[in-house]
Amino acid sequence: MTQITETGYKYRWLVLTVVLIAEIMDLFDATIVNVAGPTLAEKLGASNSDLQWVIGGYALALGSGLILGGRLGDRFGRRNMFLFGLAGFTIASLLCALAPNIGLLIVLRFAQGFLGAMLLPQGFGLIRESFPPKEFGKAFAAYGPAFGLGGIIGPVLGGFIIEANILDLGWRAVFLVNLPIGIISFILAAKYLPKSPADKTVKIDLLGAALVVLASGLLVYPLIKGQDAGWPLWTYLMLAGSLVTFGIFALTEKATHKRGGTPLIDASIFQKRAYTFGLAGLGIYFAGFTGVYLILTLFLQFGERFTSSEAGLGNIPIALGSAIGGTISGAFLADKIGGRFTLQIGALIQLVGVGLMWLAVPSLANFSIWQLVPALVISGIGTGMIAAPIFDTVLSTVEPGQSGSASGVLSAVQSVSSSVGVAIFGTVFFHFATLGQADAGFRNALIVQLVLLALFAVVSVALPKRASH
Repeated sequence: MTQITETGYKYRWLVLTVVLIAEIMDLFDATIVNVAGPTLAEKLGASNSDLQWVIGGYALALGSGLILGGRLGDRFGRRNMFLFGLAGFTIASLLCALAPNIGLLIVLRFAQGFLGAMLLPQGFGLIRESFPPKEFGKAFAAYGPAFGLGGIIGPVLGGFIIEANILDLGWRAVFLVNLPIGIISFILAAKYLPKSPADKTVKIDLLGAALVVLASGLLVYPLIKGQDAGWPLWTYLMLAGSLVTFGIFALTEKATHKRGGTPLIDASIFQKRAYTFGLAGLGIYFAGFTGVYLILTLFLQFGERFTSSEAGLGNIPIALGSAIGGTISGAFLADKIGGRFTLQIGALIQLVGVGLMWLAVPSLANFSIWQLVPALVISGIGTGMIAAPIFDTVLSTVEPGQSGSASGVLSAVQSVSSSVGVAIFGTVFFHFATLGQADAGFRNALIVQLVLLALFAVVSVALPKRASH
């Protein structure tokens, strides 16, 4: 076992760097593919639903595997699972780049997301193992800029890589970016991550893990395939089956706990009304957040025929606004007026921004990206004001001993909701875009976002005024 002193692990800042690189790799893969839609359609014959699977399938696999990944870290050691996940993620990235057809690419994106779920949950544990309590704040504060950096660089870098067409690789290069990053990170992780013993007493709730995957799949599959199939009866049956399966999962977790087993999650967290409502709010927020910025990229490429790099640059106003909003919120606003009011103000500002976006695109004629820039900046400010305090505010509703399970569920809901957002917004956009009405698809998707933001503002009322620690 690596010696950890009261002042912390000797290489703790290097550990933090490696963990943050892994987080940024995930953000790259969650956003960098957004600008590859037209290229995938041209080179691999990808349909509209195929494009949604390439983007949303990754988030679905990531979200449905995160809780299991956390438990496997408890069982086999966080360092071991981090190395396994990092190696697997890097190899999966290479295989994605080599995919000969869209079907195999979708399968490999699922594999990549699942391996990401083995990797990412280990980060918080490794940081807690490496840093003394007095430095936790400094360590976790680095996550915000890392997320912002990944969100900014992903679409922009992806756009320029595709357009540069280095060695005639085209879209394949967006996955090859992970190879040097993954290899260097693995070498550093193998040498410097702290070694901690595995806990053989932890039992893995495989039934619970399977139910989460099944319920998530039953939710997302009909949302993506429904429109192409004409919304037959089976799509509604699958959606209903998803709710039933989530209910069965909750019952099995309670039963496992009663008989003295180790459930996948601590079901008692759902007895906290504020946490349950906060979880719903977080899901609504990330479904809208992921969906609305995806259809912005799709609109610019499919509607206005922007190149990949131009569409990537179109995300910069949002990123700048998010940085401003996150700074305002995280630096002083959440402390002064409380997390709940900050979230509600952020939702109101984002409502204004989305409304201005709707007004800025009356048609495809005479369009300029500058019509959208003010609206994108305002919407980004609202996004940043919500993103900064939402996890802390929701987690403050549970007891300290429940925080591990509660944060795992939040991360899983974040990813699965992002996949749902891709499915819903993509379906609305492509319904009109296939008729040559990309502007109508964009505007109708924005209406969905307005409804989701209003729901988020209502649900957030159940949260505490201030995060308590």
